[in-house]
Amino acid sequence: MVQKEVALFCDGACSGNPGPGGWGAILRYGSHERELCGGEAQTTNNRMELTALLEGLRALKTPCRVLVTTDSSYVADGINKGWAKSWQRNGWRKADKKPALNPDLWGALLAQLDRHDVTVQWVRGHNGHPENERCDKLATAQAQKLKVR
Repeated sequence: MVQKEVALFCDGACSGNPGPGGWGAILRYGSHERELCGGEAQTTNNRMELTALLEGLRALKTPCRVLVTTDSSYVADGINKGWAKSWQRNGWRKADKKPALNPDLWGALLAQLDRHDVTVQWVRGHNGHPENERCDKLATAQAQKLKVR
């Protein structure tokens, strides 16, 4: 079966780290686009970066070939350099034997990576990439909604 080719752009934001956070994702298939976003009252920027990607992949109803664009080196390197799989193999411990952060999200993300054919590309944040800027606006708006005034 031929897989659909989907573009997934994602970003996370946090007002304080930890603090109120938000995530945003854009799914694009051909001329169709879908924006997703959400947030948490108390979280970290890295958790929101992971959540944006995870929720984007979860939104796909069938296995797809997915080109992910993220400005998070934590997410890109965790996948592209095989860190997350290594952490999982080692009981969620890093090479220095310290606990890996966010094992719940990494575990769920690895399951989605097994479901889809995913390529991750990193882009510099706040550098004029149109979809990355849109995702940042979605994420920041969600974080602001949750910010205690």
